[in-house]
Amino acid sequence: MMNNQKPIVIGHRGAAGEAPENTIASFALAFEQGAEGIELDVQITNDGEVVVCHDLTLDRTTNGSGLICEKSWEELKTLDAGFWFSEAFTGERIPHLRQVYELVPRGHLINVEIKHAYEGKMEKALLALLDELDRWEDTVISSFDHKLMLRIKQDQPKAKVGLLYAGNLLDHAAYAGQFGVEVNSLHPYQHSINEADIAAAAAAGLAVYPYTVNEVADYKRLISAGVTGIITDYPARLRELLG
Repeated sequence: MMNNQKPIVIGHRGAAGEAPENTIASFALAFEQGAEGIELDVQITNDGEVVVCHDLTLDRTTNGSGLICEKSWEELKTLDAGFWFSEAFTGERIPHLRQVYELVPRGHLINVEIKHAYEGKMEKALLALLDELDRWEDTVISSFDHKLMLRIKQDQPKAKVGLLYAGNLLDHAAYAGQFGVEVNSLHPYQHSINEADIAAAAAAGLAVYPYTVNEVADYKRLISAGVTGIITDYPARLRELLG
């Protein structure tokens, strides 16, 4: 059955195929290209600030080095997080999560992926920031750490939580049903889920956001299978296909 509900376009770390991942330039480009949402990764500083970076360390995507959790926000905010991608992006910074929310208008999805719980410090800081910004409606918090997702939902019922995973589960929807709290969405590796799984998830009231999808053939397969949204490094490519 061809599903005629078009999936939303979610920029992976912004428009990571065409701009330095997890920077304001990348997020802005994703929206310019027609994304309806973005996915990003968060880490915590030694002074409790929530910053946007995929790795636990600075080495790959900035001119700094070492663990983010050992640095202060003051130390981080002057680092160059763009030059490694191309000269055009020299001077891009590591964003504070607050800056991303300032950029993104209400009504657009922000998928915040937690890479590491930092002994509970991360969820505490993130939930406090989201409470202050009052952006619960726009935010889905996801992680490969499913015990962390359970804790977050128990601590803050307003939080929408998503389960990230790569395994080809026997029954995706039933797994989410075991949590005893409301799970908002499944975030499977794109080749770990098929049309029947997606239909069962939809029937259970779960959104499905596969990652990271960059090939046209994969876009077409997932559009036809009826996913809720597609996480891609190339928002413009997917937007063009969707018309």
